Amino acid sequence: MPIYHSAGEIPRKRHQVFRQPSGELFAEELMGNKGFVGISSLVYHLRPPTRISEIKVFSEFHWKAAGEHELKCRHFKTAGITKGGFATIDRTPILYNHDVAMLLSQPDRDEDFFYRNGQADEVVYVSDGEGMFESTLGTLALKGGDYVVIPRGILHRYRWTKKPRLLIFESKSYVRTPKRYRNEHGQLLESAPYSERDIRRPEFVAPVNQEGEFRLLVKQHTALTEVTLTHHPFDVAGWDGFYYPWAFSIHDFEPRVGRFHLPPPVHQTFEGDGWVICSFCPRPYDFDPAAMPAPYHHSNVMSDEVIYYASAEFMSRKGVEYGSVTLHPDGVPHGPHPGRAEASIGAKATDELAVMLDTFLPLHTSREAEAVEDKKYYLSWNES
Repeated sequence: MPIYHSAGEIPRKRHQVFRQPSGELFAEELMGNKGFVGISSLVYHLRPPTRISEIKVFSEFHWKAAGEHELKCRHFKTAGITKGGFATIDRTPILYNHDVAMLLSQPDRDEDFFYRNGQADEVVYVSDGEGMFESTLGTLALKGGDYVVIPRGILHRYRWTKKPRLLIFESKSYVRTPKRYRNEHGQLLESAPYSERDIRRPEFVAPVNQEGEFRLLVKQHTALTEVTLTHHPFDVAGWDGFYYPWAFSIHDFEPRVGRFHLPPPVHQTFEGDGWVICSFCPRPYDFDPAAMPAPYHHSNVMSDEVIYYASAEFMSRKGVEYGSVTLHPDGVPHGPHPGRAEASIGAKATDELAVMLDTFLPLHTSREAEAVEDKKYYLSWNES
């Protein structure tokens, strides 16, 4: 996880009397996971965050799995997915299971409300676009290639200056850096492919002292609940702790290269319970004169493998385009397309950019993904 961070004005001791210039007490809020034993932050509001005037159901959502259940490799051309709406609530499910979901969003407007995901941690990959992530704990400037990690319960919204294309992972468990990258104290090791210097923490913004009616949409129990707040939620005067949104650019991931081909776990970037995310970045190829840079054929035993192609180039695939998603499920071997292994011999480097999700439970394909599927993809290994 990111390191301890402090922003704004906080008292010397936790849970001590802490007053505003007006004499009123700051409203203290503990935000964290796993009850009182997980990571947390202590937040100081101008007004209690519990003040609301109305609650009502905004909408319900029920993802529907595709009708086709054949065990095969699949390719989804997501350029055909519906565009528009908001980054937070207009998301198209692609693949999902009990542990994690992959969704796409191509919003064309800024939120006129605030949002909180109460049922999942999120990793948002900004495939394209530029803008600002605003939250109670500060702001993060975003651009193409950024991952944004948003712990559940963080109230936020987006402001875009360039229309984005977003790949979103919603995780039932909390998102963290891979355990093998950290020492016993939680610090990223020298051998890790990124360090704390690459992690961007929220920029503090002065509290907004404003009363009125402010809409908050909360995602929980497969529904969106609309909560009307009686004051602006960005009223935080200060906070400290380990629980906050943070950003990391895929372009700051340092890929590992060996004399001969290294397996996908060297590209791991995040993990949760039952899943991992990997980043395939531009890099030199294996440097032994006899090396075969293209990956070997392999079976996904106890794992489903999903790749989102953040560029049109990928050394072992052909027929994919920017935004394509491929699914190689447990029980079906796969490998480089015909000609790709031979073509890779002697090549010096690759400019590929891709985000991979591996899960340990089978994934369901949504009906929306099935509608944009390349139905003949599983036959593509037969082509010369």
